[in-house]
Amino acid sequence: MTGTMTIKTVLTGITTTGTPHLGNYVGAIKPAIEASRSEAVDSCYFLADYHALIKCHEPETVRRSTLEIAASWLALGLDPERVTFYRQSDIPEITELTWLLTCHTAKGLMNRAHAYKAAVQENVDAGEDPDFAITMGLFCYPILMAADILMFNAHQVPVGRDQVQHLEMARDIAQRFNHHFGSLFVLPEAVVDEHVAVLPGHDGRKMSKSYNNAIPLWLSEKQLRKSIMKIVTNSLEPGEPKETGDSALFAIYSAFATPDERAAMRQAYADGIAWGEAKQQTFELINAELAPARERFEALMARPGDIEEVLQAGARKARERARPLMRRIREAIGIRALG
Repeated sequence: MTGTMTIKTVLTGITTTGTPHLGNYVGAIKPAIEASRSEAVDSCYFLADYHALIKCHEPETVRRSTLEIAASWLALGLDPERVTFYRQSDIPEITELTWLLTCHTAKGLMNRAHAYKAAVQENVDAGEDPDFAITMGLFCYPILMAADILMFNAHQVPVGRDQVQHLEMARDIAQRFNHHFGSLFVLPEAVVDEHVAVLPGHDGRKMSKSYNNAIPLWLSEKQLRKSIMKIVTNSLEPGEPKETGDSALFAIYSAFATPDERAAMRQAYADGIAWGEAKQQTFELINAELAPARERFEALMARPGDIEEVLQAGARKARERARPLMRRIREAIGIRALG
């Protein structure tokens, strides 16, 4: 407690797959970094490299992605002095807790996980064995996620709608464990921001690597301009009034603009701005915001040892928090000294 202010622990996992795109930046990274500056929040940010292993079995991709994601968050302003910023695989208490939770988690609960059910259904639809190519990593993924959250007794976990079920499972797992062994775990809450910006890609659909319509965050100035020029617009000529409502270009511009800039661009659309000019202004706006961070990102990528030092310092901080709780858990379940 600080005076009358209650400090809440908020935990955010960052999956280490690929480099972020503009949609990730606007929808998740930027608001998370802003939230981390609050005095009322004790923020934990971790690189979920064990989670990445469920889908990615290429060692160099896993390593490279961890480097790029860590460099991205640091370049964009995450302050490792203010927050606990660590790599999941550096905290052995998380994997130990995963096993302890696994021993008390009903298989039936895991059977209901959306990702597992979707994989089974895909197999059935293809005429395969229901469990064809399904690993225990995929099946037990929600238990590892529960361990990530419960290890630091997070009060809140910002998630997308697709992850709410996993938070509910983490609560169920924590309740069951607490029922058997006493109040060890805080019951975490999912925080879903209904106003989170969902950025369209080149083709107007949600920006996503799987749609191949994403604008990568760390393009060079020249490549960024080229990518923005590819955004699909209609065939209205310069001078013809244009609608903002169905314009992917306007949506992308708006995500980076101030209210005044947004209003001015809306007026420019009504006045018939040429698409090329609207794209140029969008490029200039985004580039102005990202250019300083791009320089920091490139400097960090050139010095991976510096990032490793930050992550090791974060791991020490995280383990200082994890060890006392793990001692209590071990004591509670009967794994203790015999003297």
